[in-house]
Amino acid sequence: MNASVDFWNTKNLYIEGDNLDVLKVLRENYLGKVKMIYIDPPYNTGNDFVYNDDFVQGKEDFETNNGLFDEDGNQLLDPMQRNTESNGRFHTDWLNMIYPRLKVARDLLSDDGVIFISIDDNEVENVKKVCSEIFGARNFVSIINWKGRGGRQDSKYYAVLHEYILCFAKDLSKFSAGEEIKEGDVYPKYDEEKGRNYKTQLLRKWGSNSLRENRPNLYYPITAPDGAEVYPLIYSESKDSALGFVKIQGCWRHGASTLGKIIADGRVEFQKNKWGEWVAYEKIFEPLPGEENTKKFTTWVDDISNGTDTLKKLFGTPPFDYAKSPELLQLFLRMADVDDDDIILDFFSGSATSAHAVMKLNAEDGGHRKFIMVQLPEVTDEKSEARKAGYETICQIGEERIRRAGKKVKEEAGLHGQDLDTGFRVLKLDSSNMENVFYTPEDFDEQTLFNTVDNVKPDRTPLDLLFQVMPELDIELSAKIEEKDVNGKKVFFVDGTYLIATFATEVNESTVTEIAKMRPQYFVMRDSSAANDNVLDNFEQIFRHYSPDTIRKIL
Repeated sequence: MNASVDFWNTKNLYIEGDNLDVLKVLRENYLGKVKMIYIDPPYNTGNDFVYNDDFVQGKEDFETNNGLFDEDGNQLLDPMQRNTESNGRFHTDWLNMIYPRLKVARDLLSDDGVIFISIDDNEVENVKKVCSEIFGARNFVSIINWKGRGGRQDSKYYAVLHEYILCFAKDLSKFSAGEEIKEGDVYPKYDEEKGRNYKTQLLRKWGSNSLRENRPNLYYPITAPDGAEVYPLIYSESKDSALGFVKIQGCWRHGASTLGKIIADGRVEFQKNKWGEWVAYEKIFEPLPGEENTKKFTTWVDDISNGTDTLKKLFGTPPFDYAKSPELLQLFLRMADVDDDDIILDFFSGSATSAHAVMKLNAEDGGHRKFIMVQLPEVTDEKSEARKAGYETICQIGEERIRRAGKKVKEEAGLHGQDLDTGFRVLKLDSSNMENVFYTPEDFDEQTLFNTVDNVKPDRTPLDLLFQVMPELDIELSAKIEEKDVNGKKVFFVDGTYLIATFATEVNESTVTEIAKMRPQYFVMRDSSAANDNVLDNFEQIFRHYSPDTIRKIL
């Protein structure tokens, strides 16, 4: 809790732990609730560490590696392993790492949700095939090319300038891509009748598939001001023609029905070219106040650099190499059309660029988007700048980055940023809070028989127990939590009185009665919290009297 910012009120999460295990926990109460996922996984360059998910080995190997595995062959130590090109399973091991994580991640996406995956040449083909299997090839959106480098010189033949970002929708039929607002457009003409400025574009189609033979149904006449029939013709200068030009049959940009409505609305303008031939143009009016003039985002990004400069401004000496820019992540948020209150997940959080981007975008448009960052507490290299600065794990870097970025975003937003949520709740994935009760009779003696009454591990806090039961009761981990005093006992209120829980000691019948009168949806307490056996004996009767619909749970 000390690492958190505004723990009790924030809707943002930073979760430390193996991301596959965390994703499985999140699936309990975030199923179908995440609008956008962005990940920047290890690129499998031959120098990356990847998660070692092969935790079982045979007896002979176990004997060879005694001390690294337990008697069942389960790995006891580091969950990360270096994947070098000399490994005979170089691509397989990497795919075995990414596949189950994407499989679970898909379940978290909303029906209109989308995932963006940063990758380079090493695995781009394999990732696309994996995503086609998991999400369905029909749900492929695009591959975005990002020119974010000055030219990586370690390539054998050419300096590599770009990376890829694969984009897949959960359900393409329900996905709606965001659009970019046009800036700097000039509207040089004025329409007296409509009282609006406008510009013009050819009504005739241009570019690919712009000939009559390509779209014969789009070749038809419309009427000019003098009553002449005007066809979608392409005029080309020619010395061989007596007229000085030739006409090539093209096609209109709209079908006859649509174009008829455009003409009736006064949005077509006729001009004569230098040969005296009528040419039709469509009027594009300047947006009215409150209207947005938009265009599609492109799949080529070359105006956003990497995030090194951003980290320098926050930290001085960057504690993290090759960080993405928050502006790049903001672009993806817009491309995904992430709405005001949506959830964004990054389960390869690294330096927490995604969290930075979410806070910046919220500050710009007044949104309330929420982030969930997941990161393995990987130890930093002893010789790295990060370790020299006192960061022992990647998580510590990410958490500090969010603190500094949040403060900076609020300062830059001024009065508009006072209500901005730049906090985050740090949670750590751990083993069960409950003691191992699967003992055999020979494990007990007269001294230990009555020492195992409490089934909760002694080092666990009341908050540990609260966050254990929240997913079990389908309550989001970011739900608002308040700590109040009820009859002298510490009691947690989650989402008002939706869940009331106490793990204090010596809880008596008066405290239980006061809580029952509040009529919560759920009530949770520890078995060992009861002051005496009478409390447990009367517990059900008290709730049946005051709040029979409350669902009760005893740990």
